[in-house]
Amino acid sequence: MAKWGEGDPRWIVEERADATNVNNWHWTERDVTGWSTDKLKELLLGLRVEGLEGSCEVTDVPTLDGEASINNRKGKLIYFYEWNVKATWTGTTKTGIKYKGNIEVPNLSDENDMDDLDISVSLCKDEPNTTLTELMKKEGAKKVRAALGSYVDHLKSEFTQGMILPTANGVASKPQPAQTQTKVKVDKTQIGSSVSTPSPSTGVKIPTCKFSLKETFLTSPDELYRTFINQDMVQAFTHTAAVVDGDKGGKFQLLEGSVNGEFMELVPDEKIVMKWRFKTWPCEHYATITLNMKDRGNETELKVECKGVPTGEEDRTKEGWKRYYFEAIKQTFGFGARLY
Repeated sequence: MAKWGEGDPRWIVEERADATNVNNWHWTERDVTGWSTDKLKELLLGLRVEGLEGSCEVTDVPTLDGEASINNRKGKLIYFYEWNVKATWTGTTKTGIKYKGNIEVPNLSDENDMDDLDISVSLCKDEPNTTLTELMKKEGAKKVRAALGSYVDHLKSEFTQGMILPTANGVASKPQPAQTQTKVKVDKTQIGSSVSTPSPSTGVKIPTCKFSLKETFLTSPDELYRTFINQDMVQAFTHTAAVVDGDKGGKFQLLEGSVNGEFMELVPDEKIVMKWRFKTWPCEHYATITLNMKDRGNETELKVECKGVPTGEEDRTKEGWKRYYFEAIKQTFGFGARLY
């Protein structure tokens, strides 16, 4: 069982503020390495070129060494990325003979323009010479370069939201154009796509949404109820230290403070109502999450109602609950059952 948040950086969150920041600008960083890995594979796999000799296609991306992050520093979004990309291509002649080769891009970085990328195309060792290599070097390399450029475009468009936090007067400024600078690293944190909206303390309303989830567990209602309010059980399924006061008005803190809240209503074996928030949500903003448990014989049906989730955070919150509550509880305690 993976440690809570391991493999999914969106549920590990932290935020830094500059102590000399008189204008209430926050310096934040998002680690988007995991997202980048998936996106690069998505864009590269299946790339295909054809010529008189035959066709070539990228069939595997076995190596993606590197990292990517986005920084908001005093209202400016700065993108850092550095990758060594290795892919495999397969060429097929018109007569059906197949050849295999490699592609390597050692310098995909914010410090290099797309035109400056070194894209090396070669045949695998012991493969006989073929004119398909030249096809891949000329036309294939162009498509690889375009795909890597598309990755950078996606990086800058999909993660613009949520990196600018409100100023002291409650007005959230728009990001200034992205910049590429000499790398100045701050303490690395991990966070996924989120939308930061003006804090309640500024008097500005936050647009929110609601959703519900339903899941079935092979256990009794009383056992499932205890799983959410017992500190030892919470620490067991999150695989990290937690603070859980399982009484009405009791507070909880999970994942080193990334998730916290308070129990508002407790009906033993039936219902839990809690204030719940990610650390990166606007200051003091909580969603209201209600857990309703129904006895279905040898199973317990759990219905989760989430209200007041900041707009733009629905998918992140929903997937987090499915993976780090539902699936983690089943795997840890053997409460596995069919998924809805």
